[in-house]
Amino acid sequence: MKSQSAPLRIVILGLSITSSWGNGHATTYRGLVRELVRRGHDVLFLERDVPWYAGHRDLPNPPFGRTALYADLAELQRRHAAQVAEADLVIVGSFVPDGVAVGDWVQSEAPGRSAFYDIDTPVTLAGLARGGTAYLAPRQVAGYDLYLSFTGGPTLERLEREFGSPAARVLYCSVDPELYYPEEVVQDCDLGYMGTYSDDRQPTLEALLISPARQWPRGRFEVAGAQYPGGIAWPPNLRYTAHLPPAQHRAFYNRQRFTLNVTRADMIRAGWSPSVRIFEAAACGTPIISDRWDGIESLLVPGKEIFLAGTAAEVLRLLQGMPDEERRAAGERARRRILSEHTAAHRAAELEGHARTLLRMRETA
Repeated sequence: MKSQSAPLRIVILGLSITSSWGNGHATTYRGLVRELVRRGHDVLFLERDVPWYAGHRDLPNPPFGRTALYADLAELQRRHAAQVAEADLVIVGSFVPDGVAVGDWVQSEAPGRSAFYDIDTPVTLAGLARGGTAYLAPRQVAGYDLYLSFTGGPTLERLEREFGSPAARVLYCSVDPELYYPEEVVQDCDLGYMGTYSDDRQPTLEALLISPARQWPRGRFEVAGAQYPGGIAWPPNLRYTAHLPPAQHRAFYNRQRFTLNVTRADMIRAGWSPSVRIFEAAACGTPIISDRWDGIESLLVPGKEIFLAGTAAEVLRLLQGMPDEERRAAGERARRRILSEHTAAHRAAELEGHARTLLRMRETA
């Protein structure tokens, strides 16, 4: 019988840890793996070697745990079957290439020890309602011993009731306080936004940032993110950057008076789906303006730790009318709240707790 304090052997099959290009998974995995290793666990991260990440690797050799690339499913099974079979917990992440086949293999090789880590839960649920996704089939939900979800609230009950998950648990995204913190820099941006382009977010970005930029020519605005169409008519007082590597995220937030959070439609419908950008900005002490969704008040207190807006007029009132002292105090309150509940160290401890619960269940069965 394994001691409940003994180090765990954990294998994670995730979208990417080596490249943050066009995805928010890498920064989440980096913080989580590092903190698991700090807690004494042995962690192996397995990543599919795909060309779009190979050409944009901002952390090709993570200095924590072990990372291995594999070319295809056959190589994964050939090279890593032993590690999967011997692990105390095997985690398959959302959007992993050939994820359905990978999940079937993991469930057969690691019975009682498999987990699905959904960094895209509302998107996944929408796909399951249509019959499945490329990385998760409806039948597989019940086969994973643990379903770790970026979305909390009623979604967890739905995963158990409708799809048969034996244990759906929230594991929100997090922030690395060693990378995100306030800095004394010139704030040359009144409102900024970071996020990959998506059709369903664009109308909100138009309403809450681009429209205010057009209405306030003296204001200074910034958008950073990949895959925006070339035909977008950015206002002259808006600076656009196609991609910012994680090493530049802290500076991006610190030079903003406010930052904007925009939520995808599926996540608004599900609620309880905070973006990692909220945690990153708050850790920098940057005040956040966000769209509205159920559960946001359980994360940060509206009007005190975060500001909610639905129109350009509401945004402009905040940008133009809030005294700097009040603005900075709100950012500091959000920073204290996030650092007390939502760091990568908090998530690693939560994940360890879930893993040890599975371990106890296996040993008493």
